[in-house]
Amino acid sequence: MIKEKVAQALNQQFNKEMFSAYFYLGMSAHSESIGMRGASHWFMAKFVEEQDHAMKIYRYVLEQGAEVELFSVDKPDQGWSGLSEMLERTLEHERTVTQSVNDLMDVAVEARDHATQIFLHWFVTEQIEEEATVGDLIARLKLVGGKDEGLYLMDNELEAIAARMNAATAAKITA
Repeated sequence: MIKEKVAQALNQQFNKEMFSAYFYLGMSAHSESIGMRGASHWFMAKFVEEQDHAMKIYRYVLEQGAEVELFSVDKPDQGWSGLSEMLERTLEHERTVTQSVNDLMDVAVEARDHATQIFLHWFVTEQIEEEATVGDLIARLKLVGGKDEGLYLMDNELEAIAARMNAATAAKITA
């Protein structure tokens, strides 16, 4: 059984992961409304991925004999000028999540909760990947300089990435 302070911190992170899902759902809807279906599918895949992250925490809390506490999920900001701003906001958001995961790890270390530290290792590694992926997308988007042809190609690339993400999710479900 985990200590109450660790369980509270995990429940707060669960809420942050649910907010992340909501954040990406909003971006998916906006992307589709501006005709960027590939970006919409990528953000939708991110939505599903964040729900998966939240459920990992949910299962872990329950398996450790603690209570899952559900909090209200805040409304994310909306109204982006385009893909570039959405990706910049995504990187900013992922950096916030990284800090939150690091803070959660600090709580587990302070509590000398080795099992939770091991559990959180996956999240720490995941955040490195998340930030790197979005940083790479931003760099490549800057290469096209906002030109319609480049945005079209980037939208197609995001569609392909989303398809791979969805295939990986489906493989986990059937495994």
